[in-house]
Amino acid sequence: MSARTIYRDIDALRSMGAVIDGEAGFGYTLIEDATLPPLGFEDDELEALVLGLRDVSVIGDPALAKAARSALAKIKARVPPRQAHRLQHAVLSAHRFTPPHAVSIDVAVLRAATWDEVAIAFRYTDAKGAETERRVLPLGLVYLDNSNVLMAWCLLRRDYRTFRLDRMRDLLRTDESFRPRRVPMLRAHLERIRTHMEQSAERREA
Repeated sequence: MSARTIYRDIDALRSMGAVIDGEAGFGYTLIEDATLPPLGFEDDELEALVLGLRDVSVIGDPALAKAARSALAKIKARVPPRQAHRLQHAVLSAHRFTPPHAVSIDVAVLRAATWDEVAIAFRYTDAKGAETERRVLPLGLVYLDNSNVLMAWCLLRRDYRTFRLDRMRDLLRTDESFRPRRVPMLRAHLERIRTHMEQSAERREA
């Protein structure tokens, strides 16, 4: 067997989900136990995973969509043959006739900044066309029917705000950390939205 064949086989195993450390010319180490049993999913659980990942591949940013397709391939490689066939030919799919508005910022950078709990800066155009420069603490991303939004604490307005990703420009990650406040702040933001929705429903009923 030639070295080139081994390299191709390593790439194939990695694409199937095997965790292999190393590189050509130095050697390889199998990090994951190759004797692990197949993943155990009920058929409905598998359908739910397929539907969710296919939806992410439609609405997610390019990096997230690619990750969803990769995750599906890894799941297929780990489930029993009958379920691998079921996954390959799933009866459920996801399609958006009106896809979310096009986004110009790198959402992968935004997601990383949110996980790392560091402030970001960007230019924002509101619904009336007014443009402002914002510096915010990113708390979480929400994927809605027609647009994707960032939930954040705005340092300009000194309050919780929601920003549509398609209206953001010139995204810049800063070195200003707000760790470990992201989770409690996100909960407060969601609670405020929930209270507002309940109050609006009560006024409509009245």
